[in-house]
Amino acid sequence: MGKKALLVVSFGTSFEEALPAIVNIEENCKKAFPDYDFYRAFTSGMIIRKWARTKNVIIHNPDEVMKRLVAEGYEEVICQPTHIINGLEYDKMMNMLLAYKDQIPTIKVGTPLLTEEEDYKEACEIVMQELEKPLAKDEAFVFMGHGTEHFANSAYSQFENMLRDLGHESTYVGTVEGFPGLDYVIRRLKIRDIKKVYVMPLMIVAGDHARNDLAGAEADSWDSILKADGFETEVIMKGLGEIDAIAEMFVKHLKKAES
Repeated sequence: MGKKALLVVSFGTSFEEALPAIVNIEENCKKAFPDYDFYRAFTSGMIIRKWARTKNVIIHNPDEVMKRLVAEGYEEVICQPTHIINGLEYDKMMNMLLAYKDQIPTIKVGTPLLTEEEDYKEACEIVMQELEKPLAKDEAFVFMGHGTEHFANSAYSQFENMLRDLGHESTYVGTVEGFPGLDYVIRRLKIRDIKKVYVMPLMIVAGDHARNDLAGAEADSWDSILKADGFETEVIMKGLGEIDAIAEMFVKHLKKAES
């Protein structure tokens, strides 16, 4: 048997406190594929440079890892991205991996968290189970997604609609960098006469966006804007990757790619 590698690719995080969310997914994948040598890669050059500069820790991008795997004679690579949507970072990763398809006989890639309709259903059920908080009539959950100019941004609206379809009416999804934004969410909260919101990142890690854009003390954070608009808020600081059942979904995607 030739050499086999398991590569888990994340956007990354520069927050050490947020890293366990990524590690949790990596560990679950390693457990499921014990015969494979494990490698980590981040797609964000900015985050990779920050780890090198501030912590003296070297993290490679997928291209660098693949180059090394070719040099070391690996014959099979299975790769699982920890991306939520099939967006820009996923495309970037695929381009890097596919550049090596003539040099490594077998390259298999699992899909991002939200790819098929069943994924949305399963992820929505897991997240709501995790929250397991019965809401009063004037309370709601608000999820903050990253958002993107990529057409995969539609995943956030599908996630919200799936939550509704499963009976979770008082749930809203907004994004930092796409549509729908927070202003859209606030307008709808007011129509429903919501007074209190529980705000949670819809992201793999509770990193920079969660700690600053969502919960930061600055006037332009979601928490500050909601409070200024008269809402009572409670922040749930948890990345999706910290939830074992979500990590297990990534393992399932990897097993499906492998079969």
